[in-house]
Amino acid sequence: MAIFNPTREDVRRFFCDTWKKKTGSHILTPLETIAGDWMEQHPEYHTLLTDPEGALAQDYTPERGETNPFLHLSMHLSISEQISINQPPSIKQIAENLTRKLGTEHEAQHRIMECLGQVMWESQREGVSLSPEKYLEALKKLN
Repeated sequence: MAIFNPTREDVRRFFCDTWKKKTGSHILTPLETIAGDWMEQHPEYHTLLTDPEGALAQDYTPERGETNPFLHLSMHLSISEQISINQPPSIKQIAENLTRKLGTEHEAQHRIMECLGQVMWESQREGVSLSPEKYLEALKKLN
């Protein structure tokens, strides 16, 4: 069984193509619908999303102090999927509690994203697989 491993270009084209379909009132797949909803909540990315060639050419580096909009949107998609299947176990309840506490799903996801980003960074730095246990431990501290 092959694992889907999109390239940077694949990810950027997916978001730009989805945005074009969404703003053109085309039918979206379920994944595109979720992505489109998150893109809609990030108006600061709209100009970039309408310029696929510019999106493909752009580099985002921490040294420049820029957030990578494609990584950000990808993390929203990943977290949405995690919540929908409740993996890691209890993330759905944590997300619901956090949404009630913070007032919006968007803000709750940004907090979850900080935890996910931290455990991703640690796993890359240490050269090990991402630890679901560390991720869940960080998530539990949010409530």
